[in-house]
Amino acid sequence: MRTQARPITELSQLVAGVRTDIAAHAAWSDTAQLVAERLRRHLPGPDVLTAEQRLGSPDGYRSHTLHVEPDGSFSIVALVWRPGQVTRIHDHVTWCVFGVIQGVEHEELFDAELNLVGRSDNHVGDVSGFAPPGDIHRVHNTAQNTAISIHIYGTDVTRIGSSARRFYD
Repeated sequence: MRTQARPITELSQLVAGVRTDIAAHAAWSDTAQLVAERLRRHLPGPDVLTAEQRLGSPDGYRSHTLHVEPDGSFSIVALVWRPGQVTRIHDHVTWCVFGVIQGVEHEELFDAELNLVGRSDNHVGDVSGFAPPGDIHRVHNTAQNTAISIHIYGTDVTRIGSSARRFYD
């Protein structure tokens, strides 16, 4: 379920900066790094969502669209994870950048044969960016509190329905 957050003027500098980064027409991996650096400088707090949105859902992690660029070149989405909620192993249709604004998100990275090649606990303020290929991962809230992260994708995720290209068993 996607819901539009309340007005997000606090994201205006981030949106303007991402426009600039995309205008550089760099390779996807370079764009991901440019946007990651931008997000580090302009990472919002949890109040970018309403109190109700920050609660999440017992049915699964929730996505809240914060911004979609009119030309479809990028989207900014907040994901809210209650304790124990996890994604399936997946890769992406485009570059992706994320930053944690509340709680801790545990990430597992996989190679093309689905061998586990890395793990990390991403804490508040941690930002990472990546691009296909080499973007197969799973995210899990292993903590006892709700986690929230900001994700920036190089496409209009409301148009295509998801940032995931494939899911793996």
